[in-house]
Amino acid sequence: MSTDLINAPVRAMLVLGTRPEAIKLAPVARAMADSRLFEPLVVTTGQHREMLHQMLDLLRVPAHTELDVMRERQQLSTLTARLVDQLGEVVRAGRPDVVIVQGDTTTALTGALAAFYEHIPVAHVEAGLRTGVADNPFPEELNRRLIGRIARWHFAPTPRAAGHLTAEGVPESEVFVTGNTVIDNLLWVLAKGAGHDHFTTGARRVLLTLHRRENQGDTMRGMGRALRRLADRGDVELLLPLHKSPAVREALLPELTGHPAIRVVEPLGYLDFSATLAACDLVLTDSGGIQEEAPSLGKPALVLRTTTERPEAVEAGAARLVGTAPEAILEAAERLLDDPGEYARMATAGNPFGDGRATERIIAQLAEDFGADAPGVTGAVGVTGAVETAGAPMADDSLIARLPEEPESYSTA
Repeated sequence: MSTDLINAPVRAMLVLGTRPEAIKLAPVARAMADSRLFEPLVVTTGQHREMLHQMLDLLRVPAHTELDVMRERQQLSTLTARLVDQLGEVVRAGRPDVVIVQGDTTTALTGALAAFYEHIPVAHVEAGLRTGVADNPFPEELNRRLIGRIARWHFAPTPRAAGHLTAEGVPESEVFVTGNTVIDNLLWVLAKGAGHDHFTTGARRVLLTLHRRENQGDTMRGMGRALRRLADRGDVELLLPLHKSPAVREALLPELTGHPAIRVVEPLGYLDFSATLAACDLVLTDSGGIQEEAPSLGKPALVLRTTTERPEAVEAGAARLVGTAPEAILEAAERLLDDPGEYARMATAGNPFGDGRATERIIAQLAEDFGADAPGVTGAVGVTGAVETAGAPMADDSLIARLPEEPESYSTA
């Protein structure tokens, strides 16, 4: 990249298609729109079309280009081909200076591929997450590994994630520890106080989110039976914002409807979901992002998966990887509900995923590498522990840490 000061804003194309991508890229898009140094171009692929548009409005992120690629029950291969083709056209027409993708969705992978084919550098937000199991979660684990071979900037949320990348051969000069932008956005939303929670009783409040592709079918039906038994206690209210996926609904609705302690509602808007998360007592989830958000609010999280790419929360004690077996789910949930000491230990474990300044670090690093002058903006933390900034180094940053020694994967298997 040029080291001279740029004369025109950096055209940054942010590609997103799912609700989590919108949540985690919204702070970056807002910051770029407020800066004279960047011109953000937001492209939506519509992977979560029904959930996406209202959310982007609430998050103050206007979409410049909207694709229509989703078809009912289409194969991943079909979706991937359609996305690469249409995103390629958008990149050729827009000629951005950088394409920014987030996480590990099919949208993120195809956005990176489309940019690579047009010789446009890629910035990967939330880079370096790994389970060590190529098909779990499916297809996300392979997606993020492939993006890691394409990206020029790898914005890792934690030192562990950065260590995964350097261990795979990514140059340290291209890896930056920033924290996770999901924390930036959560704090922004809660500060507004605009959402309201959807619990209705004074019982112990348990928030459920289930949707993972690898859990669908018999595994998810078993989860539903375990949750119904949990509701039979009589002292809890279970709230499930139900994913739009037909496969999820076919598995869960027969198991969970009709119980007085279980409320199944349509997917909540982001503001209401954030308020509901803040109001709950316990989270049971197979989601990725909630493993990051719950510790910020002191909410113990039971992860209903056999692997996690976010072991930091488990190691900190804020989350527990319990697997997908019905008895294990029921036992773990009842232990937290019945043991105040265990609950308190998880609720006070803290958040290993950042301090709400990830966006600031991402913007500063891109500005520096494109030759922009960004005075007063703090840069990202290098993987060796050195701090790279546009100005003076930070004296004490919670993200500066030695890369931990760790097992190859983090799994219940």
